[in-house]
Order: sequence, then structure tokens, then C-alpha cells
Amino acid sequence: MARRIESLLLAGPAGRLEALLEEPEGAPPGFAALVCHPHPLYGGTMLNKVVHRLGRGLRAAGGAVLRFNFRGVGRSQGEHGNLAGEVEDARAALGWLRGRYPELPYALAGFSFGSRVITRLGCEERREAEGARFLMAAGFPTRMGAVDYLERCGAAKIFIQSTHDEFGPKPELEAAFARFAEPKRLIWVEAADHFFAGALDELERQVRTAAEAAR
Repeated sequence: MARRIESLLLAGPAGRLEALLEEPEGAPPGFAALVCHPHPLYGGTMLNKVVHRLGRGLRAAGGAVLRFNFRGVGRSQGEHGNLAGEVEDARAALGWLRGRYPELPYALAGFSFGSRVITRLGCEERREAEGARFLMAAGFPTRMGAVDYLERCGAAKIFIQSTHDEFGPKPELEAAFARFAEPKRLIWVEAADHFFAGALDELERQVRTAAEAAR
């Protein structure tokens, strides 16, 4: 079975959302995953290299992966929503994904700003938290507002972080992670910076391994 790729325009709260759906090769998908990209105001798109590797690792684990551009990015309509708007974009994309694969469990994943979006969606909204198989946060930025919501979050949480992440330094994330609610897991990838420079293959491997274990 060849990998299927679809380019889509989804209905979002601020207009259409440009999206890309990819299914795994060789077998039907075993779960569905939404993947969110880094900060729209700093060049973040669904084609970001870390987002691409997140998606590829999740597909290798058997996932059907939906990436999309937040409002105002690429062909997506609207303007930047200061996180709250992007959470609503993700909610709309997740609704579409769950409608496409109603029989499959689902997961939420994101890089940098996108990791804030998916943890907000998965932790603050009980209906999402109760349904998500896991939340996967790569390059979680510790300096982008409060993280106390993660101390009350009962969803399974997987953090994958570069050892030299300038936006989520190791001491800061370790201190915060100690307060996060179970179940949780923290995976360090030896890399040069926030974007996992020199370690994208290892990032992808860790994504696949963690997703397979969480299924």
C-alpha cells in the first residue's frame, strides 16, 4: 500500500486552513495525529523541518498525520491569534481529523509554539484530554507564559527536547517537568539548538519509539 498524501483546505474559525494529510506506507493507519508548527510570526509553517520529522516519525509508528498552517500562514486565512486563536485553529483541524478517522484513537503533537498549542488544547479542554492517546511536545518553550495547566493535566504527556534548547533550557524544563502531573515522560536529544540541529534523525527515531510505546 503506497503512502497517500492529500492537500486540503479545511474550514477554520477564521477562514480556510491549508493542510496536508499523509497516511503511513504498507498498512492502514492505527491512529490519527495532528501536528502543529512553530510560531507564525517567526517563519513557522507546516513545512518546518522539525514538524516534517515529527510527522514522519508518527507515520512510521503507524499514524495518519495531519499538518496544517495556522491562520495567516501560507494559504490559511485570517490573522495571528496570539495563541488563543491558534488553539481554536487546532481544535477545528482536530475535529476534521477525528471525523475522517472516527474509529481510530488520536494524538496531538507540536513543535515549539505548536507544542504550547497542543498542550493547551489537550490539557485545558477535558473532552480532548480524555480522548487523546498522548500529547507529544517537541522543543517546548518554557519562556512563553505559565505552565501551571500542565500540573493539572491527566493526559499522557511526552516531551522531547534538545539538550541545548535556547527557548526551553534544560534546567528550566526539568524544574517545570517535576511539577507536571503524571503520566509524563521527558526525552533528551543531544542537539546543538532549539531546532535539533545535527540530530534530526535521532529526533525522528525518538518520536517513532515514543509513539509506538504510547499506543
